[in-house]
Amino acid sequence: MTSTAVALLALVVAVLALAGAAVAVLRLRAVQRNFEVLWGSSERGHDVASVVKAEHDRISALDQRITALAGRVDGVHEHVAAGLRHVSVVRYDAFGDMGGRLSFSAAILDDSGDGLVISSIHARGESRTYAKGVIDGRSEITLSPEERQALAAARSDHRDA
Repeated sequence: MTSTAVALLALVVAVLALAGAAVAVLRLRAVQRNFEVLWGSSERGHDVASVVKAEHDRISALDQRITALAGRVDGVHEHVAAGLRHVSVVRYDAFGDMGGRLSFSAAILDDSGDGLVISSIHARGESRTYAKGVIDGRSEITLSPEERQALAAARSDHRDA
């Protein structure tokens, strides 16, 4: 009877071990499916270490590209600041008998306030155009009220004014 009991006990242990192995295989397959979603097909033979190394290499390459782009942006910033990008136009009637506000003064400046003011005065029989240089927001030539208004509007357009 003891040998039958031992055999029966061995059979129960074997069945429990087989059931445990089946559960472990099912859980392993579930984990492998999750890894395939994260890392792609398991046919490539990825393990955790190779995937982590590949991601580290990819992030390092991205970091190098970002550093290079930051340097380029810093270089472009100086060129953008020197560009004539602050513009203002004031239209007006230079003479009381003329209608349509055909005369104008336009201020065109960079970030430091350097640039020019262009004025075009229209009369019945002629039109005259004047250009006056501007350095640091000021002109050596006397500006008309309309030119000063255009200059002030262009200066207020940029942050450093």
